Amino acid sequence: MELFQKWYFEAEENEIDIEVNAMTLSSISLDGYPKNRVVLLKRFTYEGFEFYTNYNSEKGKAISKNPKVCLSFFWEKSERQVIIKGTAKKVPDNISDGYFETRPRQSCLVALASEQSDVIPSKEFLTDRVKQAEGDYQNKRIKRPEHWGGFLVTPISVEFWQGGANRLHDRIRYTIQKDFSWLKERLAP
Repeated sequence: MELFQKWYFEAEENEIDIEVNAMTLSSISLDGYPKNRVVLLKRFTYEGFEFYTNYNSEKGKAISKNPKVCLSFFWEKSERQVIIKGTAKKVPDNISDGYFETRPRQSCLVALASEQSDVIPSKEFLTDRVKQAEGDYQNKRIKRPEHWGGFLVTPISVEFWQGGANRLHDRIRYTIQKDFSWLKERLAP
């Protein structure tokens, strides 16, 4: 996690034109196929990597059924990639509540109004639902809906990939062991 933190902060300095916290989340959908999508990392600690979503969304349901996921960061200017395999679990409600309160008000209203991943008849249907939520919560505090919150991905392996000349890349993989130590291995590019 110390190496991830170092690379992350260096990416923040070098990758000024992108969202450094954008990561690809891979899960196994309910139909059995893998699916990737970009989500935003909101926090990382020694425990793992945290992101937020609607638990009733396609990804929320997929993770609930099969919590084994993969995260991937790609920082082009730094020629770096980090690939994390791990297990996702819901964060405690009070953590989700705390994060929800930091979000822009309009984002909170959309979280209330959108049944993420459901088929809707039109864009206007959704904008009307958001307007309805705006009216319902005018001058009121917006409480986090129960169907919305965070996942923490606890890593079992973290691979660091550094681009090299003539495709002679550096690849280092850390894998958690039964005694909770990390095995460090160098991989061929």
